[in-house]
Amino acid sequence: MNRFRIPVGAYTALLRRYLLEQRKRVLLLLLLLCAGIGLQLVNPQIIRYFIDRAQAGDDSRGLLIAAGFFIGVSLLAQALAVCSSYLGETIGWTATNLLRGDVAVHALKLDMSFHKSHTTGAIIERVDGDINNLANFFSNFVVTLLSNLLLVVGILVLLFREGWMVGSVMLLFVVFALLSIRYVRRFAVPYWGRMRQMSSDFYGFLGEHLEGTEDTRANGASGFVMRRYFELLRRWLPLRIRAFLGWASMWITTIVVFAIGNAAAFAVTAYSWRHGMMSLGTVYMIFYYTELMAKPIEKIRTQMEDLQKADASIARVRELLDTRSAIADGPGATLPDGALSVAFEHVRFGYEADGDTLRGIDFRLPRGGVLGLLGRTGSGKTTLARLLLRFYDVSDGRILLEGVDIRTPKLEQVRHKVGMVTQTVELFQGTLRDNLTFYDDRIPDDRIRDLLGELGLGDWLRSLPGGLETPLESGGGGLSAGEAQLISFARVFLTDPGLVILDEASSRLDPATERKIEAAITKLLQGRTCIIIAHRLATIERADAILILDEGEIAEFGPRRELAANPASRYSRMLHTGMEELLR
Repeated sequence: MNRFRIPVGAYTALLRRYLLEQRKRVLLLLLLLCAGIGLQLVNPQIIRYFIDRAQAGDDSRGLLIAAGFFIGVSLLAQALAVCSSYLGETIGWTATNLLRGDVAVHALKLDMSFHKSHTTGAIIERVDGDINNLANFFSNFVVTLLSNLLLVVGILVLLFREGWMVGSVMLLFVVFALLSIRYVRRFAVPYWGRMRQMSSDFYGFLGEHLEGTEDTRANGASGFVMRRYFELLRRWLPLRIRAFLGWASMWITTIVVFAIGNAAAFAVTAYSWRHGMMSLGTVYMIFYYTELMAKPIEKIRTQMEDLQKADASIARVRELLDTRSAIADGPGATLPDGALSVAFEHVRFGYEADGDTLRGIDFRLPRGGVLGLLGRTGSGKTTLARLLLRFYDVSDGRILLEGVDIRTPKLEQVRHKVGMVTQTVELFQGTLRDNLTFYDDRIPDDRIRDLLGELGLGDWLRSLPGGLETPLESGGGGLSAGEAQLISFARVFLTDPGLVILDEASSRLDPATERKIEAAITKLLQGRTCIIIAHRLATIERADAILILDEGEIAEFGPRRELAANPASRYSRMLHTGMEELLR
């Protein structure tokens, strides 16, 4: 029941963090709301004056002035309400977007194990859905709650001025209303939390299968996906109904409480008027104040609804922000410019605690050297590359780049000095320049054009109507597989890495295109260390050394020419029999 009850400190920390920069706007909003409260308290007094003077037979001029004053105050109150709403929404969305940015950046910094265990849709639901629920919490919660409480207090003070009996009855009504709403809220909060979690699961599932719709259709799995889709909806519906019933219970409670308040006001004023204790205008004024009191209580109820939604969302956002990456940033050791030597010293690593993917990996690649990395599927080739980028950290041993333990430089520097080209090319909606530079405006256009020319894409670039500003679609629509792969080559070499990893990087290129860029890649690799992961022997002909992995262990390592000349070596047998020997 109390799973999503958040300490007051969590609320105040969020408000302090994301509203402090907007304190001028918040103060202006508070002033506008206070001015609006004052005008709302004045209007019933004008109505009383109007009724009492009319009953006493005063001249029409005084009544017209009172009526005009009432209209003017009402219009000014509405204008202040519009300004307050606009300012409140501005504050709320500014704070929400700041929080959304912080959560998105934090999620991007988390290690690969986190992203493997959470679907893209589930993370998007945290960054977008949960934080959207906090928009009203930031924009209106504290200010509106305080202003409505202030309005209630103001009404009670004015009612006590009219008589202790009227004030006491209305005070009891307010206390009863707030306690009733608070009591009912306790039963509604947990269902909002469960519904947000279910929403996250559903959109995670939906995002995953929409992304893989081609494979789903090709393998005839549409029926399974739709069955799973309806199963999730069947689980979601009862939670949504219960959450709605929780909201409805608060709404119904409010209606009942307001009816009791009106009945109490009617009884007190009827008794007072009958005994000559108040005028007819005062009776109407009390009824007006009773109706007016319903508005702040209704808004307080609405704030409680938003708070119960915010409870669940804040819990989930805090859970994400409290998640710490398993990959800690290094203290800041410096990696030198130029080619980097690579050394694995007794490295052991496993994705799971009960199994090792790599065991006893020990080798050295000198600066400027080229290593051909071979092995059957699942032997650990890509895992070794991921360790060099610090997507994961080794369980035992250490990895050195130019003699520097890879865990001591900053992560940003490691991933700037180590570039990786994979067979999977991710292109994003944006211009060609954006996709090449990842929105880094510091890279000059001339350097981009020169690099594309070296990769054989100069004529293709000149054929584009917008040049580097040509828009690309998400996923690379409109580009051939070869063009997309060449863009991924250019993207890596623009960062000028000291170590380049080519993970089956030419697998999407046809033989003619592959031969065309061989000379360009050879030129680009000058002054850099390179690790080539391949299944085709032709891809590693430029390698100085060969490393063969077998079930996570080094099966063979040595200079390529020596291994090729040794009939007893695995590499030599592979040259004579082809890669089929490796895959047995």
